[in-house]
Amino acid sequence: MTQSTGPEPALAAGEDPRRYAQILTAVYDATMNGGKSPARPREVIGDSWRRLQTLGIDPELGNPAEKQMDACDLELSRRESGLFDILDDLARGLESVVQDGDNILVVADRHGRVLWRSGSTAVLDRADGLGFVEGANWAEDSVGTNAIGTALVSRRAVQIFSAEHYVRSHHAWTCAGAPIRDPRTGQVLGAIDVSGPAKTVHPTTIALVDAVARLAESQLRELHRSTLDRLRSVAAPMLARLQTPALAVDANGWVAAVESVALRNRILLPEDLARGRFWLPTLGVCDFEPLPGGWLVRPTGPPDSDVADVGSTRIRIDLRNSQKPRIEVRSEVGEWTHEPTPRHAEIMYLLATRRQGSTAAQMAADLFGDDGRAITVRAEMSRLRKHLAGIISTQPYRLDESATVELLTPSDSNRLLPHSSAPAIRAARGALA
Repeated sequence: MTQSTGPEPALAAGEDPRRYAQILTAVYDATMNGGKSPARPREVIGDSWRRLQTLGIDPELGNPAEKQMDACDLELSRRESGLFDILDDLARGLESVVQDGDNILVVADRHGRVLWRSGSTAVLDRADGLGFVEGANWAEDSVGTNAIGTALVSRRAVQIFSAEHYVRSHHAWTCAGAPIRDPRTGQVLGAIDVSGPAKTVHPTTIALVDAVARLAESQLRELHRSTLDRLRSVAAPMLARLQTPALAVDANGWVAAVESVALRNRILLPEDLARGRFWLPTLGVCDFEPLPGGWLVRPTGPPDSDVADVGSTRIRIDLRNSQKPRIEVRSEVGEWTHEPTPRHAEIMYLLATRRQGSTAAQMAADLFGDDGRAITVRAEMSRLRKHLAGIISTQPYRLDESATVELLTPSDSNRLLPHSSAPAIRAARGALA
């Protein structure tokens, strides 16, 4: 599975943190030195360590420190992160964890860059010693296994205790982090983290951090609804006067109002959208006019049921950036870009590498290791085909045989959809390596 519905199980450190830290240290030393380990690390930790060893990250140093962000760049990153409006909610939700003075609260963007932090002077001073400061990069490939970077890669809440950190200087710390997703796009916006001395570890911290992240997503969802309501109040009278097929959509394609068009929740917008005429997969050729907070979309003719002239269609599946996979489709009638969910990125990889196609049962075995989950696969394929009209055929599921397909993967095989634990993706990483 690519995405857990809940956090990583709580650490077993609650009963005897000191003894557990000693065991972890023995496991860490054996793993880093190539010796026989007395136990196996947790799966999320083992996966992280293997990624970092493959990248050649030094467990004694991490990656060389990057140039620190200046104040202007930091403020710009905060404003553009999509997290600015919910910062107060994050702080209130975790106030009880940091008020004792032992822990630090940190909010990072989707790249792992620390945007905000709060805590007592004493704990902030200790964090300064690790370079855990605003503007610092705490992505996994920068500072090793940690709750921010590893949560962003695994896309689930994680707790990292003592020697589970990849860089040795972090072993005196414990941290719990959870990703925050944009409800409009499904993409990860960043992560929230609570860190402190290892002695402060508590198995309930991860559940609290994950709950606060989910509440933050709910707040973002409410803000989005308010934005759509404002757009609707402007656009609905305008559409009524037009009396021709039209839609009002926000910048992400979410529909605020329609007139003489089949009701839908969202449409796929072209990249670099501007005033003018564009082709959309489900509506055909449309005229676009800007509205306050969105676009007026006016279909100019009957929509194409499929992509026209598939023989000239080119599909590029770009998986080089694990945080932002992209699907680019070009044909004689237009072009568009789609950012798939983690699950859909897995499916597109499988379709691109198996042009002969797969049945629902075969796809279920590839994704879940269980060919009995064909119903789940059919539901995912139905959602995916709504975004890629005419590109994916059925019985079996496959990319159109006439289309030219280009698959771009990371140069490092371990970075191929690193959040994925699907059996077929794991096997692909090994084969590429």
